[in-house]
Amino acid sequence: MPAIVGPVQIINVDGGTVQFGDTLLMNPKNASKSIAGSGSAITGGFIITNNIFSANNTLDVNAVDQPILGNN
Repeated sequence: MPAIVGPVQIINVDGGTVQFGDTLLMNPKNASKSIAGSGSAITGGFIITNNIFSANNTLDVNAVDQPILGNN
């Protein structure tokens, strides 16, 4: 049965999926990794950070962290 879609206004899509109408199969896939040190992910209007010593030694021995190929 066909879908009837009315007026739509999309302001922003960041890393997502927008689909209109009929769908048989939809598998959006994503895999990511982030490594951050002390005080790196702080957000705000007025920030004071006092990091005397911050070290981030990363050893990643995995060849594949999250397989997304053929992972339905």
